[in-house]
Amino acid sequence: MSVDRYKAMEVFNRVVELGSFTAAATALHMPKARVTTTVQELEAHLGVRLLNRTTRRLSLTDDGALYHQRAQAMLQDMGELEGTLRRSVATPAGRLRVDVPAAVGRHVISPALPEFFRRYPDMVLELGSSDRPVDLVAEGVDCVIRGGLLHDETLVARPLGRLKVVTCAAPAYLAQYGTPKTLEDLEQHRFVNFHSAKTGKIFPFEFSKNGELRQINRPHWVTCNDADSHMGAVLAGLGLSQPPLTRRTCALLESGALVRVLPDWQPEDLPMVVMYPRNRHLTAKVRAFADWVAEVFKAEFAAGATLYP
Repeated sequence: MSVDRYKAMEVFNRVVELGSFTAAATALHMPKARVTTTVQELEAHLGVRLLNRTTRRLSLTDDGALYHQRAQAMLQDMGELEGTLRRSVATPAGRLRVDVPAAVGRHVISPALPEFFRRYPDMVLELGSSDRPVDLVAEGVDCVIRGGLLHDETLVARPLGRLKVVTCAAPAYLAQYGTPKTLEDLEQHRFVNFHSAKTGKIFPFEFSKNGELRQINRPHWVTCNDADSHMGAVLAGLGLSQPPLTRRTCALLESGALVRVLPDWQPEDLPMVVMYPRNRHLTAKVRAFADWVAEVFKAEFAAGATLYP
């Protein structure tokens, strides 16, 4: 039996992505019977079952999950190779899967997307928003944006810049608990902390002055692992916060919804990076997105630098 392995790989991946033979057949402009037969022939060729089939749903077997992961990368590489040979690298096209922190997706990336698609009209973006660690290879994600110093030898990190961070609180909180003037005053205060979605570790507040770095932990009513929930708790008057100075934070400070405290003790800046797998060729799509998002973040960095030089 002769199997067009490239075509079969493409058909199988589309079935997995869309969750049904019918949807895949429609997307590929093929008869449903041909799609079903192609997957069956692929399974026979490989000698393993790739899909579990019931009347209600399809699911991947362990072998199917492995094949899908590798096939997805191979199809992407083949698409990039064909694009290069057609001299189309200057105009990236195709689907790009990206994961960003939820608040970054909502307040930074999404509002800027019209310009991205004006620049790259042939690209399709799958934007995931989370603050959890993402296994790029296993989940088929092309790149992620994250804040902080991340140590993962399987990933390449491209710096986007550093966001300034400010210590602040809601007026209602300060009216009830007072405004701290020194680090010692923090003994009488509560923090709204971030914690790691992976380990649960609570990140301490950091204060820097004249080369001295102090880390302080205080009792808290709530810790959060995403920026939107964190800011909601701060605005509700639940404690002091150290958010990055994005344009959103700057607007809250300028409106009086947040009040800066301890200006002499500056928190450490927050580095922002875009990361992609080390063993995967840097595709034109990832490069285009990384270049564009670096421009977008310039405005975020500039906002904090302008408000608090």
